Amino acid sequence: MRIAHTALWTKDLESAADFWQSYFGAEVGTEYHSRNRAGFISRFVTLPDNGGQIELMTGPWLPDNAPAERIGWDHIAISLGSGAAVDALAERCKTDNCLKSGPRWTGDGFYEAVILMPDGTPVEITS
Repeated sequence: MRIAHTALWTKDLESAADFWQSYFGAEVGTEYHSRNRAGFISRFVTLPDNGGQIELMTGPWLPDNAPAERIGWDHIAISLGSGAAVDALAERCKTDNCLKSGPRWTGDGFYEAVILMPDGTPVEITS
């Protein structure tokens, strides 16, 4: 068994796609416009080295302000393979003003930093 993909709602599909392409080297697929649900648009991003797929989804019904914490998935963690890679991407994100928290060792043994997508969705980057 493996996870086929995970899906993420976003208000700004293009900014989200650019984020994944710019910071993770993801391949961004073409837009899919649903014929069954008016206004629904999605794009798949594929992470390098068989790292999986993320479906970015949007629609005009999304609220402008969603609660920071709610029931459901909270974040995704992307393993970059080394502490040096975490440090480098965290530094780049600090310069780009999308670093939420800098690299650190967590209590459960992960070396990680947290960066934010353009809409504020957290993404953990781990070694």
